[in-house]
Amino acid sequence: MKRKALTEKIAVIGVDGFEPRLAKKFLDQGKMPNLQKFIDRGSCREDLVLLGAMPTVTPTLWTTLATGAYPGTHGITCFFGHNHGHLDSLVYNLDSRRSKAEPLWNVLAEEAGKKTLVWHWPGSSWPATSDSPNLHVVDGTQPQTINTGIARADISKIVVASEKFAEVQFLPNTATISPGAGCIIEDVENLMESDGEVSYLRAAITSGAKVVKNIITCEEENEINVLAKMIADSVKSPLKNAAGWLKAPAGAKEFTIILGKGLERRPALLLPNEQGVYDTVQVYRSKKDSEPLVTIAGGKAVYDVVDTIRNDQGETVKCNRNYHVLTIDPDGSQVTMLIGLALDVSRDDLFHPKSLYQEVIDKIGYVPTRPVVNGANEALVDKVFIPTWDHYCQWQADCLTYFMKHNKYDVIYSHLHNVDNGGHLFWHFAKHQEMWKNNEEAYQGFIERIYTQTDDYLGRFLPYLDEGWTIIITSDHGLSCQENHGVELGEAGGITTPVMEELGYAKMLRDENGRRTHEFDWAKTKAVASRGNYIYFNLVGRDEHGIVDPKDQYALESQIISDLYQYRDHKTGKRVVALALRNKDAAILGLSGPECGDIVYFKEESFNVIHADSLSTQNGYADTSLSPIFVAAGPGIKPGYKTERVIRQVDLAPTMAFLSGVRLPAQSEGSPVHQILTEEI
Repeated sequence: MKRKALTEKIAVIGVDGFEPRLAKKFLDQGKMPNLQKFIDRGSCREDLVLLGAMPTVTPTLWTTLATGAYPGTHGITCFFGHNHGHLDSLVYNLDSRRSKAEPLWNVLAEEAGKKTLVWHWPGSSWPATSDSPNLHVVDGTQPQTINTGIARADISKIVVASEKFAEVQFLPNTATISPGAGCIIEDVENLMESDGEVSYLRAAITSGAKVVKNIITCEEENEINVLAKMIADSVKSPLKNAAGWLKAPAGAKEFTIILGKGLERRPALLLPNEQGVYDTVQVYRSKKDSEPLVTIAGGKAVYDVVDTIRNDQGETVKCNRNYHVLTIDPDGSQVTMLIGLALDVSRDDLFHPKSLYQEVIDKIGYVPTRPVVNGANEALVDKVFIPTWDHYCQWQADCLTYFMKHNKYDVIYSHLHNVDNGGHLFWHFAKHQEMWKNNEEAYQGFIERIYTQTDDYLGRFLPYLDEGWTIIITSDHGLSCQENHGVELGEAGGITTPVMEELGYAKMLRDENGRRTHEFDWAKTKAVASRGNYIYFNLVGRDEHGIVDPKDQYALESQIISDLYQYRDHKTGKRVVALALRNKDAAILGLSGPECGDIVYFKEESFNVIHADSLSTQNGYADTSLSPIFVAAGPGIKPGYKTERVIRQVDLAPTMAFLSGVRLPAQSEGSPVHQILTEEI
């Protein structure tokens, strides 16, 4: 049945990890004025809460928001999917072809003729699942930033130029930056990290791998510790008086930057100001050039510097990257720099149609690169991570508001990853832990900066309420600051073995020296803990190495659920598991079916690792929480209205369908939030 549309234009401003508890805190302090204006002009709950589906993980919940279907229905039940029959591996899930539910954007484009843009909506958008010319899609193959999964031409470089060095050294994959406030390289000669060991997730995204094996046998292998490792090449260069330059000011010193695989060199000058204090770096392509490639002041950055680089195939490609000058000694004796990830600017692979990529370049500029730093170093978060996201937010807002200003689309679905990226890298440092020696006040300040950054981004869309746009601000989940660490049970991107081994349900093989390997002893393994919150039995007839008779499954379920409830953290004595259900019983949470485990469980508040393994209603330290947010304003939405209704993530698609006058998506399980609409249903 066709309905009269309540609005002609809708924009979903999605911010990954953006949550209401922190937003309310900063709103009350007057630090999010733009969000406050949306609230004043629109509708929401008093607490801003959107009841999240579960598990609280990116592709799962953006798919729920797009389809109105619970995860058990659409089948994207964690960051990775279950590799049926193989209990020790996972399948990459950010692929629209793995979703079993119809997204609303297909209905809008095909049946309503709405020009619809789906902008970096992770997990259920790419590749486009409709051939309607009204549907345009950009990326969605990974959550971080557009093109980050396919366009990497060169990894980051940490450069130290010093008068103490006698010769130029290039040390691949050896950069480390110490925790704390300093920006220094430590012991680079002795650090030889393997790129493949540092991030299974990065390998899956960049290689296009469909099956990933990631067995987590100890705390050092979990996501928090893996993401603390920063992959970059190290460059150590002598710093000496400039010689042989076409144009080098008096007092200038020179050093060398090495890019690519160590074969490409860029000469650089360190320049003094009028007072003789060294404060500026210039990078050139050649000493014979009259103009620098880039000029960077000390403590500052220059973004989207265009250069050429030879990629892994030896081809010369045009790329853009960011240059950060972290420190300059005033006497010119040492310089430290971070040169960011380089992106191949020719990659239009993930733009549908490809002409959209050229339009973005022509009107706005190249897709910026993301910040590739670890969260354990305060100086890098302060000087690199947050400013780089400032730049990316500006670019994305420029893109989306360009489309809105010029009426390019009737409906825009958009996703931004700044909050979630910070959450994975440093939210856990917002509580002091002796093992990290972290400054919780500093990190709580960084969280505030990410939220005010997000408010600035939201403010870019406020004028469009007066241009007839209905704007919905929402997210997939929040991010809680954990208090208890070391219980290895539940990781969105792997199979965790320690607790299941301790309980006697899993057994790992040992090598000739008696050391645990990353291979299961399948003859002695009855069950494995896979992904964020699933336990699978090693069933005869279903799994490759099955030993559990299906007739014994019910009894084994009862035993494992009982053991999970009785399991206690060895450090605190607290219970670790909050809820455990059989697959059939998890239907009440929208999580039953073949893409969910035989047992579905969630960890207690404060024991979650990052997210995914916890209930969506849980809170964390430093005023954090796992709930997503919901605010709507514009045509069709009551102004200045607060509802007491529980608004669920499955309600977004039905609400947008009603606002647009179209049918609900085929598998939708939610209901329009009729209390906030200007027309009664």
